[in-house]
Amino acid sequence: MSHFTALLDANVLHSQPITSLLLELAEARLYRPAWSEDIHAEWRRSVLRVRPDVDPAALDRRRAAMDAALPDACITGHAPLIPGLTLPDPDDRHVLAAAIRAKAQAIVTFNETDFPAATLAGFDIVAQHPDVFLRHLVDLNPAIVRARVTQMLQRWRQPPNTPEAFIGALERTGLPEAAAALRELFEAG
Repeated sequence: MSHFTALLDANVLHSQPITSLLLELAEARLYRPAWSEDIHAEWRRSVLRVRPDVDPAALDRRRAAMDAALPDACITGHAPLIPGLTLPDPDDRHVLAAAIRAKAQAIVTFNETDFPAATLAGFDIVAQHPDVFLRHLVDLNPAIVRARVTQMLQRWRQPPNTPEAFIGALERTGLPEAAAALRELFEAG
């Protein structure tokens, strides 16, 4: 099992294809994910704001499935750390507090600028774009990633349930490097 812990920010968990890939690779023990109840609430609100047609019960099932699949991922006990933290957006302090409590080495987020390197360095944490994070996982574990993505897509009944469709979905959600790495894996056969 990997001892590398990554706190997954709500903006990363918003997208179903990204979340599915991150969870699949966590279940393969390529890294240890972390999130909090606040992060769950934030991604859920975000999805409903952008997609009011989505059934809230479906999001509740997704959340429950995440917690059931990775029961150690949901971090608690970080609230006392929040008041002592300083970030450009005070509303992001709960993310850093959860990362500290999880002993994470990275916060995986689309908003790297919200987590200044100088601030995070004091906690031995880096902010990492999900494209970079996933590209590293593919580069370090190509056979495992290919096998797990194949298995994941075989379980899906609806698109994007082929490698090319899934890779296209990742590209559309802002992950060109991870998509390119996966495309190379699947084209190599």
